[in-house]
Amino acid sequence: MSKLSGLERINRTLHLQEPDVVPHVEMLIDAKVRNAILPNATYDDFVEYMDLDGVVVFDKLSAWSFETVDAGKRIKRDQWGGLIRFTDEDMGISVGTAFKSEKDIEGYVPPDPDEEWRYERLKQVVKRFKGQRTIISQVNDVFNTVQESLFAHADHFEAMINTPDLVDHLNEIVLKYNLKYIKNCIEVGADVIFVSGDYAMTDGPMVSPKHTARFLTSVLKKEVELTHSLDKPIIKHSDGNIWKIIELIIETGVNAIHPFDIIAGMDIGVAKEKYGERICLMGNVNAGATLCWKTAEDVRQEVRDCIRKAGVGGGYICSSSNSIHSGVKPENYVAMVKAIKEFGKYPLKFD
Repeated sequence: MSKLSGLERINRTLHLQEPDVVPHVEMLIDAKVRNAILPNATYDDFVEYMDLDGVVVFDKLSAWSFETVDAGKRIKRDQWGGLIRFTDEDMGISVGTAFKSEKDIEGYVPPDPDEEWRYERLKQVVKRFKGQRTIISQVNDVFNTVQESLFAHADHFEAMINTPDLVDHLNEIVLKYNLKYIKNCIEVGADVIFVSGDYAMTDGPMVSPKHTARFLTSVLKKEVELTHSLDKPIIKHSDGNIWKIIELIIETGVNAIHPFDIIAGMDIGVAKEKYGERICLMGNVNAGATLCWKTAEDVRQEVRDCIRKAGVGGGYICSSSNSIHSGVKPENYVAMVKAIKEFGKYPLKFD
């Protein structure tokens, strides 16, 4: 098989076919790690240097608006009205939501997904990488936007039981934005949609399977249907232990699940055995112990093990079990990328 482009490689894999080499892309690579490997390089230059198969455009980093509320504490109001505290990490932390009660929603005006500036970053990526690397547009999951920006966690969970119509209303506000944002991204040139936001914690789902189906995956399915109607694949991210709700996620029609959080007990070998004929798997090199403080050889062997367990027959994208966050040793990420190319050549061969 001749060498494929990153676009071809990931596209085949998302459609459960064998490419030439197991693909690799990370949804988020912290600037500290990138800078240690390739000093002063842009993210796009880093993607080229590492020869990654995809380039990711993160909505919160390029397509959300923020207004400074407290410069000293580095707190800003996001486009939904939520309060975000920024640190030296790439992503901020939610410290307050737009609504304290149902009354606050009256007269609320959501952000406009048709504002041209939201797509400037994506246009730059399309101009540089279209047809060569997979252009992945990330969009925040409706569930997570609601509880991080609109309605506080505890109130949100209680509302699922006591005032379900309120949750439906909040979901609809965000879903309407997301659907138009997804459509616009694809029209600009995105090859894949990536819906990120957690449905689970280390020991299990945040809400019951019943409420997951009612309020989470039912909304996700609408995003899947739109994306597929525009002839593009879609990936769903969730950290945590999703075993109790994985069938619900698969039933939405997503093409892949990311990242099979090994720290939460998500063994990608088990997932391959049970679901590998239905969905592409993405993960699950340990972003904790292995990438943060073990040796490069440990990383190499774990990559080998992941490919051995999940790569046979295609349908596997090798990545970390979360992201290349600031705690990852730069040399370990380099070792990971090299190991994928070493062990990921099809047909796979293991002693």
